[in-house]
Amino acid sequence: MSQDLEEYQDIIEQLKPMINEPEFNQVLSQVASNVPKQKRFLIKMELKRLAKPCLRLIDLRGQVAGDCRQYTYQDKSHYLDDTAIDVFERQVRLFGEYTMGVYEAVKNTENSYRIIYQKQREEAAKEEQAIKHDEPHHAPVMQFGDFAKRSEERMNFAVNIELFTELNKSIQATTIDVSVSGLKVKVANEHLFKVGERVTVQFRGLEGEYSIDRKAGVGYTITDVESTKKEQRVSLKKNDELVPDSFEEFFEKFIHGNKRRYKVNMDNTLTAIKLKTYEQYFIPNFTSVPIYIEKVNGLNIPKYALINDSNKDPLYYWSDEQFELRIGYLINHQRIERLLAKHENYREMMLFAFNHVKDDKVYFYSASEDELFERPDLMKVFLGYGARKASWRAYKLQITDIHLDQAHMPLSLPDSVSSAVKRQNHPPAPRLLSRIKNVRHIALLTDVTDDVGTQIYERIPIRRGEIANLKVFGHPRNRVPPTVKMFRFKYHNQRKETRYQLRTKVLLNFGDMTLEGSSEDVSTRGLRVELSDFFHGDEKDLVKLSFPTLQKVTRKYKLVDLPYRVKGISYDRNVLHLHAVTDASNKTAQRFFDELIRNNRSKLKAYKEEEEIPGIGNALRNLYARNIINTAFFIRKEGIEFVPDALVSANMNSRINNLLSYDAEPGNFNLHFLYSTYGVELDFIQYTLKKIKTNNKPIMREIFVAFDPSKENIDEVVKSRFSDQFHGDKERKNFIVQAMEAGQFIAVKVFLARAGRPDMERLQTEINYVGVYAIHRAKVLEEQLWSIIGVGDLVDVTDEVMIRHHFSQNQLRDNQQMPAYHKVKSANIENLLKT
Repeated sequence: MSQDLEEYQDIIEQLKPMINEPEFNQVLSQVASNVPKQKRFLIKMELKRLAKPCLRLIDLRGQVAGDCRQYTYQDKSHYLDDTAIDVFERQVRLFGEYTMGVYEAVKNTENSYRIIYQKQREEAAKEEQAIKHDEPHHAPVMQFGDFAKRSEERMNFAVNIELFTELNKSIQATTIDVSVSGLKVKVANEHLFKVGERVTVQFRGLEGEYSIDRKAGVGYTITDVESTKKEQRVSLKKNDELVPDSFEEFFEKFIHGNKRRYKVNMDNTLTAIKLKTYEQYFIPNFTSVPIYIEKVNGLNIPKYALINDSNKDPLYYWSDEQFELRIGYLINHQRIERLLAKHENYREMMLFAFNHVKDDKVYFYSASEDELFERPDLMKVFLGYGARKASWRAYKLQITDIHLDQAHMPLSLPDSVSSAVKRQNHPPAPRLLSRIKNVRHIALLTDVTDDVGTQIYERIPIRRGEIANLKVFGHPRNRVPPTVKMFRFKYHNQRKETRYQLRTKVLLNFGDMTLEGSSEDVSTRGLRVELSDFFHGDEKDLVKLSFPTLQKVTRKYKLVDLPYRVKGISYDRNVLHLHAVTDASNKTAQRFFDELIRNNRSKLKAYKEEEEIPGIGNALRNLYARNIINTAFFIRKEGIEFVPDALVSANMNSRINNLLSYDAEPGNFNLHFLYSTYGVELDFIQYTLKKIKTNNKPIMREIFVAFDPSKENIDEVVKSRFSDQFHGDKERKNFIVQAMEAGQFIAVKVFLARAGRPDMERLQTEINYVGVYAIHRAKVLEEQLWSIIGVGDLVDVTDEVMIRHHFSQNQLRDNQQMPAYHKVKSANIENLLKT
């Protein structure tokens, strides 16, 4: 039917029985008296088309949510389910014979997968349009790994039941889904239930299909009660000691025989696929470093670190001249103890560091904000002198507790689905668990150094005679910290050869320019180089490299002006991915690095795909995913718009999440501050995502927010501005002071990257399962997930910004207090993950 006639569907239905009657035209004029003549004519033509005899055979097998069987009409066999047979016979009575109208009605029944898919897409489009119009910056908040793992399959099935309470009160209810060991039912709101209450269930709608003692019924215990405006949804778990064997046998056969007809309930599997896909987008692109802390003999010891291509720089910074990782200098027992002693909502501290190279040896210096406040005589000296050095870094360090059972993330599917599922659901091996048994915390290190902050610290006046006093912040080289082992996030590995960590001086010649830099990692055919200055060339350009430090260790090869081709350029144009140009006359680079790697394989650290303990990288990844400290966000493209799709956080009571929960419904966050920055002509998110490429390191920008929830208009409640848009330090400090006087000041580092593609191997088992029982839902989900274009991270740097603008420690503490509205909306924050 054409769209022009859809509004006249009711009239067409009324006129179907009259199409072949002599008085049809008269009835048409009466029924459609208010319809324009031109449309009335189209209605008549449509009815004549529908009344034409039809010779087509109908086969609905695999096209509807029902069991099809052979159905014969006038010596012609069709394959229809019960719903289709009912529609067929009803339409034949209307038309008097098998017509095009009968055929189309049968092909468009409510349980047709095509119609279900079409309706779901229309509903999703309406919901998205409503959100876009009314709440354009709102999105649901969730937590990685927060999905149910089923011990058995559930089937969507509605049947009338009767509940009897312990006081023998009779209550009518209807099942929503059923399994061998439990039910979910809907009941009127007038009845009161409590978790732990026992009830007896009589399956009135199935009494003719199995034989049990009708008086005894089946015993269940209430495990959960969800209330809505219309009804209650009550979850029930079967009491095994009160179940007749005949009932259990019947239900196993009933579910197994009907799960294709009534459909398996797979809400938890769809949620699992969605969350795992978000995780796949986030894991390769976040810049913070998770460091796993063991507790051994009362000491907190950094043991493992998880790295990706975006977060390894903070670790490499702490490599000494022997390429040994000394991150333990920065994250030591005393600082961890200090973090753990803080309130659980503010287990964080700012750390500042620089290094000094003397006689080819690296000397590290670091101080926490607390240590600097305790030494006011040295605070300005440390910040002012350190910021003047190229090695200056500002870090945020956070910590959270973990539970080792979170190292295992089973599938959302029950073991009974297949042997492959059962294998994937198997818990980690004892050997693996023994390696992480002492891990108690994850410390998260984020490099938040930027030009604006560094320049402010640089302007702090210092006296050269005081610099020697900074030795109290130096880390003695004769007290080596514990070794931290690095593991890569398991992700797509598209590399053809192993890469090795090697930092050495590099001179890059391009045109008439020579740029200094250092290698980050090398292989026989290529390397990655970080330059000290801007690279003006393009991808595929030819450059020439010289290795002055490596030249000292070889006379066999001349490591000068070796040809390399540019394969990739970072967004800030100072990191290059290079591929060696090799031909008959140019094989020096490949031969030298091949020999270097072979002779020093025990010393060079490789990015191993083979793990020392199989599965340990995945276990560490699961631990971090379940304990995300900051707030991740995902951006989807909708037409020409770039809008929030979802957020992920495990720390609901943070300062940032309090801001995000303002004016948001339970289960949602509001990213208004990110889309309403003052004075920005081009939208930051849209501009950035259009400019950067997949696999580029995330872009970091700093936003100042004045948050005053006592106001009514959201543009007055939340005022945001990029820190590099102010006209100097004085204007920035005035903004901070005014924000604190009116409500609260919040500074946020926003990291934004272009989303790559998810690792489908990790998702394939669950995707295949959904495809078997609900291909239409799988397609809807796939469309939604592939529309994700951006992934980001929000890191609270309020304390660091206030330190750089010379606020006192007491002022920092005062600004940590939540604004008054938090008490009113605290239920939102507490219930976000439950929604």
